[in-house]
Amino acid sequence: MELDTLKELYIEELKDLYSAEQQILKSMPKMIRKASNPKLQRAFTTHMRQTERQIKRLERVARLLGEAPGGKKCIGMKGLIDEVKELIDEKPEPEVLDAGLISKAQHIEHYEMAGYGTVRTYARLLGYEEQADLLQQTLDEEGETDHLLTALSESINVEALAPEGEEEDEEEMAPARKRGTKRGAKRGRGTASKKRTSRRGAASRGALARHKSGTLHDRAKALIGG
Repeated sequence: MELDTLKELYIEELKDLYSAEQQILKSMPKMIRKASNPKLQRAFTTHMRQTERQIKRLERVARLLGEAPGGKKCIGMKGLIDEVKELIDEKPEPEVLDAGLISKAQHIEHYEMAGYGTVRTYARLLGYEEQADLLQQTLDEEGETDHLLTALSESINVEALAPEGEEEDEEEMAPARKRGTKRGAKRGRGTASKKRTSRRGAASRGALARHKSGTLHDRAKALIGG
């Protein structure tokens, strides 16, 4: 297609976005399955539903233009989706995979935000206010998703920080913990033994006191003639 006018460029960019959204929708179920953090899973699920609505908006814009929405392959989005697949195939630790999925998802979001910002501006320049409003709705959703992913990354990236040395330290500390446990057990047994001795001593003292008390009572009875 020759791009001799802004309208033709606008239509071409809309087709590119339509292809991008279709590719995202197809990739989202796998990203949801591979994410281990429940909040991240929910964020991806929410975005998948948004993507379905965004596709419908593009179809509506295409109808207003009297054009078919498809017919083009978005090469840029294909590359971003391939990066997601490559990350998953490397099989990193769950926390690291979550951090990586957020990174890839935000690359996708920024690509979309740039695309929707452009077509929204073209629509306004061309006087297509209804179309511009529809595209702005999607742009707002993409921005919200990006902010949500940024907020999630603050905690998920920290979880992914757990250094390998921690595991080694745990292994090194294990013998010491065992020795400490044995010493603690010995101290515990010693304490228990002392408590038993103390209880036996108290019982003996109590018996002696009762004996003395009984003897004194008998003597008192004898003195009063009882």
